[in-house]
Amino acid sequence: MDMGKIDLHLHSNCSSDADFDPSVLISMAKEAGVSLLSITDHNNTRAYSLLAPEMTEGITVIPGVELDCTMEGINLHILGYGIDPNDPGFEQIHQDILKQEQKAGIERIRKIQQLGIEVDQKRVCAMATNGVIPGELIAEIALADPRNEDHPLLRPYRSGNARSLNPYVSFYWDYCAAGKPAYVPVHFISLQEAVALIEKTGGIAVLAHPGNNIHEKEDLLRKILQAKVRGVEVYSSYHDAQQMAFYRRKAQEAGCLITCGSDFHGKNKPSIKIGGVAAEKEDEERMIRFFQAFEIR
Repeated sequence: MDMGKIDLHLHSNCSSDADFDPSVLISMAKEAGVSLLSITDHNNTRAYSLLAPEMTEGITVIPGVELDCTMEGINLHILGYGIDPNDPGFEQIHQDILKQEQKAGIERIRKIQQLGIEVDQKRVCAMATNGVIPGELIAEIALADPRNEDHPLLRPYRSGNARSLNPYVSFYWDYCAAGKPAYVPVHFISLQEAVALIEKTGGIAVLAHPGNNIHEKEDLLRKILQAKVRGVEVYSSYHDAQQMAFYRRKAQEAGCLITCGSDFHGKNKPSIKIGGVAAEKEDEERMIRFFQAFEIR
């Protein structure tokens, strides 16, 4: 395989919070100069049933998934690479979480409204995918509503302000994530269950964007890696240079695979571009050698 950009963390519209069909996503990646990629939709592998062989010509595609899971009460995202996307275990997880998310959405809206933010519930529901109402969609509707034009809670997400770079997902992290005012609990599988499913289907587990979830807590990182998580997404759109250096060092010390991914979604994360995160050359070379064995053929 020729050296090119690597992006092992992309979302198609099989994720409720992303925009593009899998085939369109592949075409966009080719245009961006990506040579190695993985579509890692949230808790489902449906994208791979929609990809005809000719769509992946000229690019190496690794079957993947991003599983929500928990350890010690902390929500984690675990990437599975080289999995069998046809394994029914992924669809079972998808259906379970889908039912929970469909119920949680209206409660999310209610909690946001209790903060004094106007939310057009009918419009949100009309735009929801499969009845799932993520915090990012609520933010999109609320920010566009003229009734909220001067609302102080929304000011940080408007153009030129502190949280405006990725306003919708920033709103999600600030208001809808665990421990925040509009958080609605959804029961996820355990880290051990996530790793077991990934390994059962022939894949390896990698910790996604740890800077977002564990914030350089070394003891927690050690426990996660001891749970048979084989890699760390060192190169992430969410990590600054210092974090990348920290996680690269820790991954090397643990003998872990180092991976690279943008977490591209589309409009929910407008500053994140496909292939927009670069890895050190030696890490790129290792990824290419490692992942060639998992390529869809």
